[in-house]
Amino acid sequence: MQRIEREQAKKYAFDWRDEPLLRVDCGEPFEIETYDASTGYFKTQADKAVPGKRPGFDRSPPLANPIGGPVYVNGVDRGDVLVVTLDDILVDDYSWIAVGPRRGPLGESTRWPELSSDYTTRIFRHTPGPSGTTRDGTLRFNDRLTWPITPFVGTLGVCPDREVVTSLDGQGPWGGNLDIRDFAVGNTIYLPVYHPGALLYLGDVHASQGDTEFTGTAAETKSTVRLRLSVIKQKRLPWVRIEKPDSIISVHADRPLEVAVETATVNLMDWLITEYGFTPTDAYCLVSTCPDFRIHVYQMCKIARLSFVAGAELPKRYLVT
Repeated sequence: MQRIEREQAKKYAFDWRDEPLLRVDCGEPFEIETYDASTGYFKTQADKAVPGKRPGFDRSPPLANPIGGPVYVNGVDRGDVLVVTLDDILVDDYSWIAVGPRRGPLGESTRWPELSSDYTTRIFRHTPGPSGTTRDGTLRFNDRLTWPITPFVGTLGVCPDREVVTSLDGQGPWGGNLDIRDFAVGNTIYLPVYHPGALLYLGDVHASQGDTEFTGTAAETKSTVRLRLSVIKQKRLPWVRIEKPDSIISVHADRPLEVAVETATVNLMDWLITEYGFTPTDAYCLVSTCPDFRIHVYQMCKIARLSFVAGAELPKRYLVT
């Protein structure tokens, strides 16, 4: 099986000029070994998020949030849709979160000075599950709290049309640093393609995350991701889409949050109208009355130029008119 090794997965931009690290056929499984968002800096609680101590933070933008790629997909052209199927995510034996001065929305808090006066790093140990691996393992938050590891890919996308954007705050219809918990095993992601071969990058895996990723970091970890890619020829998408076994999700990122929510909902309506035979009136009324229509706020953290990421979700059982 072809693989991008971890030491190769240290790119910090979605750059269409990069030479592909892999060339794969549609349907061919391959693996990408990812670094955590700190490129391995956080190993113990003594490793603080002090910018002056972190490698790459003497650059602007800083070298953070590494990704592996690009992956060139044979037979994929501009104007196609890349279909990403995530088959497996095997995370490392620990993850981390880092908070402190000027990090996140409470990085200047006077109400709780401990959040803004000093840097704090927490290391979460991962206990293997019945399989003997972290695939069904447990994250230990502290001596009292544990929960199942629920890994997902935080940064996933193809190269945008003309821009070269950083993996730290690059976002768009093509993907990017979106921190969507539904970029998970068993789900399918649809990305519009702007260059021959699609030129996919992937990284920033999380062992778990709460809605909004409020502090700006979640349970950041190294991983090995196994995936397959295929293509829908000459199909136009307004933005990233996700298909789960039992639902569909339309994604959008913008500021303010209400724009992201509204656009994700409108794009979901477009999906219902163009592919499932809904009339515009039926789609409009459905999202306002269906008790199982859901809005997710995946990412709403104050880091660099990141926009807020929303998803509009509808169960598949309603996709019958």
